[in-house]
Amino acid sequence: MIGPMPASETGAQREGRVGSAYLWIAASAGALGGLLFGYDWVVIGGAKPFYEIYFHLDRPELQGWAMSCALIGCLIGAMSSGSLSNGLGRKRLLTLAATVFAISSLGTGLASRFSVFVVWRILGGYAIGLASGISPMYIAEISPARLRGRLVSLNQMAIVSGILLAQVVNWLIARPVPAGATAQQILVSWNGQWGWRWMFAVTAIPSLLFLAATFLVPESPRWLATKGREAEAQRALERLGGPEYARHVLKDFKEVSGEQSRGTAWRELAAPGMGKVLLLGVLLAVLQQWCGINVIFNYAQEIFAAAGYQISGILFDIVITGAVNVAFTIVAFGAIDRFGRRFLLLTGATGLVLIYAVLGACYHLHLRGTPMLLLVLAAIACYSMSLAPVTWVVIAEIFPNRIRAGAMSISVAALWMACFVLTYTFPLLNAGLGAAGSFWTFAAICLAGLLYLYFRLPETQGKTLEEIETWLRSSRGEVKG
Repeated sequence: MIGPMPASETGAQREGRVGSAYLWIAASAGALGGLLFGYDWVVIGGAKPFYEIYFHLDRPELQGWAMSCALIGCLIGAMSSGSLSNGLGRKRLLTLAATVFAISSLGTGLASRFSVFVVWRILGGYAIGLASGISPMYIAEISPARLRGRLVSLNQMAIVSGILLAQVVNWLIARPVPAGATAQQILVSWNGQWGWRWMFAVTAIPSLLFLAATFLVPESPRWLATKGREAEAQRALERLGGPEYARHVLKDFKEVSGEQSRGTAWRELAAPGMGKVLLLGVLLAVLQQWCGINVIFNYAQEIFAAAGYQISGILFDIVITGAVNVAFTIVAFGAIDRFGRRFLLLTGATGLVLIYAVLGACYHLHLRGTPMLLLVLAAIACYSMSLAPVTWVVIAEIFPNRIRAGAMSISVAALWMACFVLTYTFPLLNAGLGAAGSFWTFAAICLAGLLYLYFRLPETQGKTLEEIETWLRSSRGEVKG
């Protein structure tokens, strides 16, 4: 097991009670990328019954492509975020993501052909890929150690708020569908012609709010420092936490920078010790996707239909899942800097293993109704207080300053690749194994992830980014417990 870091005076103790209103405003503004991420992630689930009929998507591979094509853009955006943010800065990338997302939202809503729909979805995915890599990293780089878990968790809070917003918007826009309605009747209805379009198009509103917010936040002081712009970095840090906070951060940054090798950042990333840290980031990101919760959001229609619900009831139940998602993300927000990253991740993974095993058994026994909904809500609760927020916190803080952007882009790219594979293959998996077999598969994946995290995950609670980097360098990535 990866052991604890040295118990000397921590950055959190030296910083005191840094936590200005401006710091919270800047972190909240940076987290708005997560709002768009969450909205787009889920809006397609509510629109799915209607755009599939509109575009005549009657084969599993076409349905899977419609659901997953945006993830190709997410992957490209995540892979390019590291080099772009190193060159342009974190703030400019957030502005670019907001602009592209606003345009693509309108384009998706106006699409007249399936091929056009796919192009706009991929472009929107590119914006999400940028934001998903930059937002948590930006927040981590402006945050004091004492608050970093909570502040980076604002990104996940924004994600789940976006999910809930999409679920509420879908529910409000969609008009009741009569029981037994044919595909032709749905096609000529409000839902089939206009409803699904509005579900996508209204995303332009929060996109423009995000765009405006990016002009109010400072550039990452740690990025400025890596570029030799120390005076600007000091001004940003003083605005975020005061002169004493700025002095401590820049002092620690210079000490760590002085110990770095003179090779390129990418060469340092490929070093044996850092390779193990990168592997941890990649596998944690993949686990967050392959744990199976996202198929509940993306394929909620099929999951609740298999449990005996009709379309109107399904849309309302989806709103309930979003409310639970938000509620337990708030639990994680209060717990992450108190109980630590490791405790929450291990607890959540254990809960998912048990819940999926029971959920699969219930599908196997053809149980329907409320028990199935309660199990789904329990799984969402476990995920929302563990893997969902803590993954973003860990991958934003475990990498050294100089290679953080590149390492995060690799980890987030792995996350989106895993999400694409999961989303594209779920219709095939569900058709081949059924709901019971699918959830048992997710239980097995969560069990494997639980064992890996138990032996490999360090606790980074209360340490500055520079302290974490110093510890990783001194241990060469091979700390033993």
